[in-house]
Amino acid sequence: MSPHDPRYRARIVEWSKANRGELEGVYTGPANAKVREHIYKIWMDVLKNYEVDGLHFDYVRFASPDFDYSRTSLDKFRKWLGPKLSKEERSQLKLASQQNPLAAPETYADKFGEFQREQITMLVERIYREVKRQKPQVTVSAAVFANHENAYARRFQDWRRWLAMGILDVACPMAYSTDTAIFRKQIEIATTSAHAAGRRVWAGIGAYRIPSESTVEKINAARTLGSDGIILFSYDFTVRPSELNPGGDYLGRVRRSAFDE
Repeated sequence: MSPHDPRYRARIVEWSKANRGELEGVYTGPANAKVREHIYKIWMDVLKNYEVDGLHFDYVRFASPDFDYSRTSLDKFRKWLGPKLSKEERSQLKLASQQNPLAAPETYADKFGEFQREQITMLVERIYREVKRQKPQVTVSAAVFANHENAYARRFQDWRRWLAMGILDVACPMAYSTDTAIFRKQIEIATTSAHAAGRRVWAGIGAYRIPSESTVEKINAARTLGSDGIILFSYDFTVRPSELNPGGDYLGRVRRSAFDE
């Protein structure tokens, strides 16, 4: 089906809704220059028209390794890959691509992963540089997969590199595991990476999955590891009565245990 067909977007939305276990919504493809420009303009509009203290990236990643195999992405990848191949390899790939549109990413899977990561990194870097040029005091943060290996290999979200490059002020690892030992390990890796680059970490805690006592335990663990702040996900859970929050006073209990003198 042609992307210009009116049914094209509807089919994508329909498929996405039917596969929520694999992806969390409809994504745009960062290999498309128009997509990157659109996102960039949204950031610049907020920066220009609102006196914000900071701007935050969310979902700045791919849904899974099954994406992005759009025509634009495949075309861009072949052009990106060409100079890295020998004349013979380019000739073989051209021939193979005539029979199989996926020949390039299938033959050079590692390179395709590198290409995917580069598309997102380019977007983050461009936005960060322009935010700092216009308003140096504005903080730029990003919600990132706390498992850095998963983030790198399966989401193409190279956030440790962003910290090292200095194109992110704060990494917010979504360390939503109920296991404090796993949480501790993920925050330790993130904090070490961030502080080595002179950047910060706000530890993301999956409060919606755990009782307040476990949240307090993780707050204390993050502090011990030198985290620069904590984030509780999510606000609506903490103020709504539920099995883990019977009185709807989750925040009050956390405050009294972890923040009151």
